Amino acid sequence: MGAFLTLSTSAAVILLVIHGGLCVDIIGGNEVAPHSRPFMALIYGANRKFICGGALIKENWVLTAAHCDVEEGKVILGAHSQKAEESEKQFFQIAKQIRYPWYCSNSKENDIMLLQLDKRARLDKAVQLIPLPTSDDDPKPGTTCTVAGWGQTKNHVRQHSDTLREVNITVFSRQICNDKNHYKNNPVITDNMICAGAKNGGKDSCSGDSGGPLRCNNVMRGITAFGKPNKCGTVDGPGVYTRLTKRYLQWIRKTIGGA
Repeated sequence: MGAFLTLSTSAAVILLVIHGGLCVDIIGGNEVAPHSRPFMALIYGANRKFICGGALIKENWVLTAAHCDVEEGKVILGAHSQKAEESEKQFFQIAKQIRYPWYCSNSKENDIMLLQLDKRARLDKAVQLIPLPTSDDDPKPGTTCTVAGWGQTKNHVRQHSDTLREVNITVFSRQICNDKNHYKNNPVITDNMICAGAKNGGKDSCSGDSGGPLRCNNVMRGITAFGKPNKCGTVDGPGVYTRLTKRYLQWIRKTIGGA
């Protein structure tokens, strides 16, 4: 996905709304069966516009990207369509927004955040938790992973998908992502990040997908973070994801504790 969660119309608007962060959407994917990804969260800002995705990791906690500034916003669980009235939907206010303490918007490092909901979700067929990984395995280059979201489906088209879409992407080596044909070390793709897309382009996340989970072999390994503006799905602009390292997993578990 040519980046994203995070993601809210044009890239320029997203940059303003999310304090310089780059959001992402699904490029080259397909609509999923309704409510077949019950861990997905729709996140709206205070202006009631969709800006990011997220993953439900505890009944009252959603994991997303730090650049998704939604402190006065709301979360919808159990959604397939953004617009349709669906009986499966559950609505929540955001009680607390907790960014990782060392998040840096310039370097894109530590782009991870927890949202505490104002009440606990009711778990059912349409709303389920996504398990946190038990290890911080680093997906090897060539690994096929999956990312989902309600973001843009085409570059330069200011419209997000109404329904949840998903695409398979492939992990690239950090060396390749940092070379002159990709990010040119600006920003540097570090061990805290996963770079993934398609060798020939056409598959990526994009504006609006930020914060959604990256799953590899059905295990959550990352969070949609950023990509090149207006480069979703291009050969030189693969999406970048915050990797769930041991340090991040410890912070998550300590923060959500028994709350």
